[in-house]
Amino acid sequence: MITGAARGIGVGIARCFLDAGASVAITDLDEELIPVTAAELGENAMGLVADAASQVSMVKATAQVIDRFSRLDVLVNNAGVGGPKITPAENSASDSAALGMSDEMWDQQLMFNLRTAFSSSRAVIPSLPDGGSIINIASIAALGPSTAMPGYGAAKAGVVHLTKTLAIELAPRRIRVNCICPGVLWTRAWEFLTLQMQATQPELANMTQRQIFESVVEGMTPLGGEQTPEDIGDLSVFYASDKARMITGQVVAVDGGISVQ
Repeated sequence: MITGAARGIGVGIARCFLDAGASVAITDLDEELIPVTAAELGENAMGLVADAASQVSMVKATAQVIDRFSRLDVLVNNAGVGGPKITPAENSASDSAALGMSDEMWDQQLMFNLRTAFSSSRAVIPSLPDGGSIINIASIAALGPSTAMPGYGAAKAGVVHLTKTLAIELAPRRIRVNCICPGVLWTRAWEFLTLQMQATQPELANMTQRQIFESVVEGMTPLGGEQTPEDIGDLSVFYASDKARMITGQVVAVDGGISVQ
């Protein structure tokens, strides 16, 4: 089961699991898109409307998955929402973007990007068989200071910590818990960011959003080029496989080398 998978990284992960011969359940809050995406993925996929931040909703989704496929072996906590740089509020005591965030904005980032992983895991763990797998999707924003998205980065750092904690707690059942930190992918968040860049940087006016994105990627990625949802999916499949039977509590950045600079 992959949360937040009506589009983007989640769909790429789903495709990789399907290619590996798994049956896949995708969940999302988008009631219109989730059945469309599931249909496109094929007969071995099912789509469920579920709130990854709600244990009640995810318990219900888990029961539906087991009813359809008889078992649930792997949970991928992918649900999350990025966000633009937060401009400090007027008369803020600091020019810091983090300290300029409102309490509401901060809480939303924690709910969308950390509570989702916690609540979904808590709902699914009782149904996972011994030897199952949990894969948490964090971000390279978790690995260092994120002045662009401070609340998002803090929440994703919490996902890294949760990964290691659950890895120890679930080790007696041989349930492996690992984390992936994606780098720079063409997502809705980047569509929004490139629009912002065009609005504030006149020299970008004649470039398309994709061209802006690609220029940023080339400038910041040692290996050159963007990462894809399937790059994240391939590592997810490995984590879930018997080839990774002795790997748990690990955090791997799939970012073309960005995080090692």
